[in-house]
Amino acid sequence: MCAQTVKRLFHEPLGSYFLFGPRGTGKSTLAAIRHPDALLIDLRINKERLKYVTEPDLLLSIVRAQPSHTVIVIDEIQKVPNLLSLVHLLIEEKRGWKFILTGSNARQLKREGVDLLGGRAVKKLLHPFMAGEIKDRFHIEDALRYGLLPLRFDSLDPHDTLATYITLYIEEELKAEGVIRNIEPFARFLQAMSFSHASLLNITNISRECQVKRTTVDSWISVLNEMLLCSQIEVFTHRAKRELSHHPKFYFFDAGVFRALRPYSIGDSPSELDGLTLEGLVAQHLLAWRDYTIEKHTIHFWRTRSGVEVDFIILGPLGFWAIEVKNSSHVNSQDLASLCTFQEDYPEVKMILVYRGKERLIKKNVLCLPCEEFLKEIAPNQPLS
Repeated sequence: MCAQTVKRLFHEPLGSYFLFGPRGTGKSTLAAIRHPDALLIDLRINKERLKYVTEPDLLLSIVRAQPSHTVIVIDEIQKVPNLLSLVHLLIEEKRGWKFILTGSNARQLKREGVDLLGGRAVKKLLHPFMAGEIKDRFHIEDALRYGLLPLRFDSLDPHDTLATYITLYIEEELKAEGVIRNIEPFARFLQAMSFSHASLLNITNISRECQVKRTTVDSWISVLNEMLLCSQIEVFTHRAKRELSHHPKFYFFDAGVFRALRPYSIGDSPSELDGLTLEGLVAQHLLAWRDYTIEKHTIHFWRTRSGVEVDFIILGPLGFWAIEVKNSSHVNSQDLASLCTFQEDYPEVKMILVYRGKERLIKKNVLCLPCEEFLKEIAPNQPLS
């Protein structure tokens, strides 16, 4: 499959916008396909970057020479963040130019202040492929093994591509930017974090596991967040009637990246590892659905102090859903127990169980959907069931 031929479900704003996303999600490809005649300023190229570092006002001269309604794509804007103030100035001139500012590292822009544009460019996020984008080319076993990063679909060896992605991008780029001084403890941290994927985030345990200070772990998790490599979802507390957990759950942004990071451990079973990966795969689809949907929705999970847990709670104008993910081919009453407990507190909720079977079922008022079918049907701006 050629990743460049996939029609993305990302909805592009009419005006200027930031397009953030981890490396390899296809930001540059998306901009090039949708705007083949755009003026491209590619800051990934050393020569191009140096030109704007030494003479940033060159941007003013070049853009002002363009006709109105020209689209200007500045790729990896965080590499020369001083250009943001000039983009702001050009937007203020109201000459009809549209700016698409891509970036894979929000850390530098956060330091410089993305708000320099004063809301004149909205912030959008591009995720790995969704199953609905690649349609019949989506296969659950393949996705659980290698994830859905576009760059891996064009690779003859996706396993090697993912290993290289982690080494060259996540580790080496962070070191090059001075975010970390020594790769070894950070590599231990990444592996320790892989054991937190689809689980409650316990900073103390991670600190002990990777042998670094708790404050360092906090800092490094912030780095992962700013580089858009992970997500944390909070406990659903609206109208809470029970004592609830307070720890968030942690997910890497792509199932393949998680599998590449996660070392095999004593006691690991294939079904347990597949279960964590499956929940993460569902999470990345729900997060993409949320970010691509025009109306605002929230994603949480629900966990009582006694350990009753529902994987995902989605609330917004399109609906209110409780979703449980099970890596099993059959549905039994125990699989439905957490959803039914949640419905006792929230009778209006629609309940969905996503599982590895082949049949679409309704049991105890719970819609049970085969995972592959559920993921393929998720589409932005449409209800989840």
